[in-house]
Amino acid sequence: MLPIDRADLISLKTPPPDVADGIVSQALLTAPGLRATLFRFAAGQELSEHTSPARVLLHVLAGSGEITLGPRVQRLAAGDLLHMPPHLPHAVRAVEDLTFLLVQATPPTAAVAEISSEDS
Repeated sequence: MLPIDRADLISLKTPPPDVADGIVSQALLTAPGLRATLFRFAAGQELSEHTSPARVLLHVLAGSGEITLGPRVQRLAAGDLLHMPPHLPHAVRAVEDLTFLLVQATPPTAAVAEISSEDS
């Protein structure tokens, strides 16, 4: 949605479409080493444990949920901003409808490896 070659603006006040029983994601910006994605989880939806080579900022825009960070479970609510270092095992569960902005910053070497694996 956002061009990488010029300044532009979008509003996050309008959430992605409602989902009855799923997860919707919308890429807002994809650039070398940086990705911003808007997520909407219907209540009860989960994303199983995984890791990422990226440093992550997760900003909760609406709703509430829980995120498992390694062995710890952290409650998420509108207005929260969470930082996750690279390679931290994590999982997400929506307690109620949950909308958040996820920003991933990938180190240059990992970004090159990610692009190479996408081309294969």
